[in-house]
Amino acid sequence: MRCMEKDRRHILAIINPVSGIGNKDKLPRLIDTVVDHDRNDVSIIMTEYPGHAREIAQQAVADGVNVVVAIGGDGTVNEVGSALVGTETSLAIVPSGSGNGLARHLRISMNASRALQVLNNGVVSRFDFCTVNGRPFFCTCGLGFDATVSYKFSNEGTRGFISYIKTALAEYINYKPQQYTIDIDGVQLQERAFVIACCNAAQYGNNAYIAPRATMQDGLIDVTVMHPFNIVESPLIGARLFLRQLGQDHHVSIYRGKCVIIKRDHDDIMHIDGDPVMMPAQVIIKNVSKGISILVPPSLPDDV
Repeated sequence: MRCMEKDRRHILAIINPVSGIGNKDKLPRLIDTVVDHDRNDVSIIMTEYPGHAREIAQQAVADGVNVVVAIGGDGTVNEVGSALVGTETSLAIVPSGSGNGLARHLRISMNASRALQVLNNGVVSRFDFCTVNGRPFFCTCGLGFDATVSYKFSNEGTRGFISYIKTALAEYINYKPQQYTIDIDGVQLQERAFVIACCNAAQYGNNAYIAPRATMQDGLIDVTVMHPFNIVESPLIGARLFLRQLGQDHHVSIYRGKCVIIKRDHDDIMHIDGDPVMMPAQVIIKNVSKGISILVPPSLPDDV
C-alpha cells in the first residue's frame, strides 16, 4: 500500500438517507467537522432514488473527482463502486447500512466519525472485485436461501439485523434446496444446495463469515456451498458462521477459482451485495484482479 499524496483533493460524499436504521441528517455537519479542509475540498449529495448513487458517481469520475465516499449500506457501496471500477477515482466507505459487509472486511469503523478519519489518514490500495453476468459486486453474491431472504427482507419495510433474522427464520421453514451444476475453472460439480455464496470478501455483514478465508487481493472467488441441514443442526452452523469457523462444518464445502459458472433449472432471484435481483438460469461469476482503488485504514493487514 502507498501513502496518499498530500496534494489537495476533491472529495464527493454520496449519502443514502434511507439506508440502515439511523437518521442521516447530522452527517453533513459531521463531515464538515471531521474532514481536513486544508487538504480537501468536499461536496455532499443526497441520493433521491434507487440507482441515483451510481449516476452521481459516474458524473464524479467524468469531473475528475479524486475520492467518492459511499455513505450507506452494501447496496449503496455497490452502486458507487460500480461506477468507479477501472478508473483512477478511489472509493471510500462510511458504513450506515444493515450489514456493512465490505466495510467490516476492510476494517473500517462502524462509527461514522472514525470512518471519516480515513479521509484524512487513510491509504489507497488496489483490490479485486467480481462480476456476475457482467454486473460488478464487491462483497458477495449468492443463490438459494440467502437470496430468498434478501428478496423478502427488501419488501418488509423495516431494516436492521433483528428484522433480517426474523425474516430468515420465517423463510427457513418452507424453503426447498435446489439442484445446481457448478463449474469452477473447468471442474464441474453437481450439488443440491441450501446456499451457494460466491465471495470476494469474507462476510455477509454483521460479522457473519460466509467465506472465512476470503481475501480481496488474491485474484480468486471463494465459493461456499452449504448443503441441506435440519433445524436441530442450525444453531451450531449459525455459531460457526459468526465464529469464522464455517469451513469446519460437514454441511459446508468451500472452493476457489477465477471463473465460476452456475446453472439451475430456471430463472430465479439471486442477491448481489445483498440486493435481490432476478437473474437467468445460468450465471457466470468472474474475478477482476486489482480492479478498483479503495481508501482504507493505514493499519489494514496485508491479507485482507
